[in-house]
Parts: sequence; structure tokens; C-alpha cells
Amino acid sequence: MATRGPLRDEDPLVDLCLADLRDALGLATSRGTWLDSVLRPLARRFAGTVRQFDDRVDTIGLAAASIWLMQGLAGGLRVDGSAHIPANGPLLVLANHPGMTDTTALFASLHMRADLRVIALDRPFLRAMPHVASRLIFASGQGPSRMRTVRAGIEHLRQGGALLTFPAGAIEPDPVAVGAGPAVDALAGWSSSFALWVRAVPGTRVVPAIVGQVVSAQALHHPLTRLRTGEDNRNKLAAALQLLWRPYQALPARVAFGAPIALHAHRSADMRQTILARASALIEAAATDTHEPPAGLRY
Repeated sequence: MATRGPLRDEDPLVDLCLADLRDALGLATSRGTWLDSVLRPLARRFAGTVRQFDDRVDTIGLAAASIWLMQGLAGGLRVDGSAHIPANGPLLVLANHPGMTDTTALFASLHMRADLRVIALDRPFLRAMPHVASRLIFASGQGPSRMRTVRAGIEHLRQGGALLTFPAGAIEPDPVAVGAGPAVDALAGWSSSFALWVRAVPGTRVVPAIVGQVVSAQALHHPLTRLRTGEDNRNKLAAALQLLWRPYQALPARVAFGAPIALHAHRSADMRQTILARASALIEAAATDTHEPPAGLRY
């Protein structure tokens, strides 16, 4: 992957990436110690890639920039079911969230929707990428903040736009890396709040999306991860190892879209169960598909 050269330390992305590295290693309180001199070059390198990605979003668009990033941080991208994505009209994509490159894999997979906007938690890391941030609708807190997010989503759908959201609101198991069981179980945590958007814009098509193979099973089972206690902490360390060790990035990410669901065809109360059933089927298919073509971009 070509880079724009190392970032200066005053770029906020460097400190944000450094903080994430410390946290992944369980050394969040080590700021300002000798360890920073070891980790900072690694943080600077990754921050440079992120900054170049954001620059490319401005010059070539979100989808093309995401394809570029997937070529650098994964073994490409495999997409199934892209015919289920309508070329225009209000669209709500509900996706699982295994982390790593899942979001950029979805950005690239939804290249046919230049009007894509994404519901995202308000984080300093995302705010530090202004061109990416311009494509996001930030969600934070409850009460008035939450309602602003809902209203922004409704307005975008009313204009015929495409909206991507992660109903779990948290990291979920990768169905390819850990198997179908845990990934299907995690669907129980999917929020039903998407119904607010669908009821407000009845013509909205709802499409389930499942992302897999963005987390390296080898990284998850690396002996170093045993140094961390708690599954979340072990997963953070595995993610850091995957970003730092190129062989863990060899396999292509996989995205699968299900058939669209229209509100007029399902009662609102039944729609969640229909979506979860289709998402479960996509997870089972992803977990049992052992055929892997050569790395690259496939739609």
C-alpha cells in the first residue's frame, strides 16, 4: 500500500492510534513512559494510512477509497447478494459489527449507493477524519441527542437516500472466525429502533447484511492474547496483532446481502423476526462456506 509518508506527531490521529495500542496491550496507564517510544512509530504508520484513506474519500469518494483500504489491510473483498441492493430509493441496511475492516468492507460493497450515510457512535477517532465524518450521522447519548440522530436518519431516507446502521451497537463475533453459533446468538442484541425509520418512511427497503472473515482466527488464538483477561480485552489485543502483522491480513473480507424487506409486506411487529431469520441464514452460509477464491475484489 502506498503511503503519504509518516505523519507528524501533532496530527491527532497519531495520539489516538497510540492510545488504542496502549489499551489493546492492557497498558492504558503507561502514557508518557518509555513504552510510548516503542509504540509511537507503529501508531504513526497506521495513522498515516488512515489519514491517506480520509484524503482519498475527499478525492475519489467513499467507496473507491474503501476499496483501496481493503486492498491494503485485507486480502481484498468478496461480495455476495449485491443484486439485492436497489440502485435508488430509500434503503436501510442493517449489518452485524465484527469490527476491524467491517465498516470499510460495507462502504466498498455499497459502491452503487453514492448517497450512503452511516449511523456511527461519536468517537474522537472518527471526528479526526473530516471527509469520512461528513458521511456519518453521529449517535451519542439518549434523550435529545438520540432523537436528533433519528430525525437525521428519517430526513435522509425521505430524500431517497441509503442508510447503514449496526443494530447491535457493539462489537459482535465474526461468523467465519468463531463460527455460526456465537454470531447467531449475538443477533438477540439487535435493537428494534430501526422500526422508527421504517415507520416514518414507509417506502424504505430494509436489507440485512452480514460481514465475516474480517477478524483473523489466527490472531484470536495467538498465545499473547492469553495474557489478557476477559474476552473483550483478548479481542482488542488480537485486533492489534492483526493490524501489525501482515500475514494475519491475507484473507479477503466477505460481505453478504439478503433479500430486501418492505414494510407493506410485513407487520412492523414481525419485521424484526424476519430480519433476524434472514441474518441468521446469511451467518450460517458464511460460516459453512469453505471455498475461498484467490484474494481480490469480487462482486
